[in-house]
Amino acid sequence: MKHFHICIGTVFGGAQETARAIKKAVAEKGYDTSLHTNPSFTQLQNDEDPILICTSTTGSGEVPANIAPLYETLTTEFPNIVGRIFGVICLGDSSYGDTFCGAGKLFDEAFSELAAQHLSEPLFIDAMETTEPEQEAVPWVLKWIEKMPDQH
Repeated sequence: MKHFHICIGTVFGGAQETARAIKKAVAEKGYDTSLHTNPSFTQLQNDEDPILICTSTTGSGEVPANIAPLYETLTTEFPNIVGRIFGVICLGDSSYGDTFCGAGKLFDEAFSELAAQHLSEPLFIDAMETTEPEQEAVPWVLKWIEKMPDQH
């Protein structure tokens, strides 16, 4: 079975619910996922499976506390993830201006700087436009997994 990791960054549960909807939808396509609600790099380093970040943004564009250890590892320890497939989905509120989906932008930048492999541009979901982020996230992920090489 094909597998990828979903690393969740959440404060009020929206990103977690979105990740659960993604897990259910991709299971129907033959994919197994591991949901990480307190993700750390040690959970991800023993395989080469793709990594999907599904996070909200807090404060002034920061990553939520529960996913901060993963971000810190990426930006301070610089693990070797060259070529590793990743994707980013971020929930935000455009009324916050420049900090809209800041956590997603930070993760996208961190993975890119480590030469991980983009399959799609990040998905930024605006709470001002949708109250059900899974309606945008699930179709985006289904297209994302279609781009994965066969070994995943």
